[in-house]
Amino acid sequence: AEAGCDIVLCDDGLQHYRLERDIEIEVVDARRRYGNGRLLPAGPLRELPARAARCDFRVVNVAGAKNGEGPGTGFGEWPMRLVFDRAVPVRGGRPRSLESFVGHRVHAVAGIGNPERFFGMLRDMGIAVVPHAFADHHRYRESDFEFGSALPVLMTEKDAVKCAGFATDAFYAVPVRAELPEAFWVKLLDRLDALRTP
Repeated sequence: AEAGCDIVLCDDGLQHYRLERDIEIEVVDARRRYGNGRLLPAGPLRELPARAARCDFRVVNVAGAKNGEGPGTGFGEWPMRLVFDRAVPVRGGRPRSLESFVGHRVHAVAGIGNPERFFGMLRDMGIAVVPHAFADHHRYRESDFEFGSALPVLMTEKDAVKCAGFATDAFYAVPVRAELPEAFWVKLLDRLDALRTP
């Protein structure tokens, strides 16, 4: 509030039961959905599927989804596509077009919930990926990058932040932005406006 903010957006906020909330948004992968329906570590879920029924919106990440795997017709289910088009040097400097890597081999690094999605997005562009998957929230060390070749290293922004202290000129972060239908934003902003109105 001191900085003039009146909205707090929390990643993984559904699990923080003591946190007051006005709107809940579930984000689910179109291909995996709820997996085997079990909680970590036996499955991919942090909450039971029944918890999703209390959410206000369901956003379905359709990146890499095949026909029939996208959003259903349920109320409040919105498709989200991940878009990326550039590579930003981790040590600073001018971004490169991601297309400049097409047809070339790269080391792709991801320590996220679904590393294969990141690798697949690069492959779909025509980039020859040498994948290096790490556990979600992995704490990187310089030794993690002793790949034995001097290929460029493409990684998620989340991973790049953890590598800034030892990154070389070959390290690039790939910023990803989420695109949702305009109608989603209208509906979300309407809900926020209603909360502000006394």
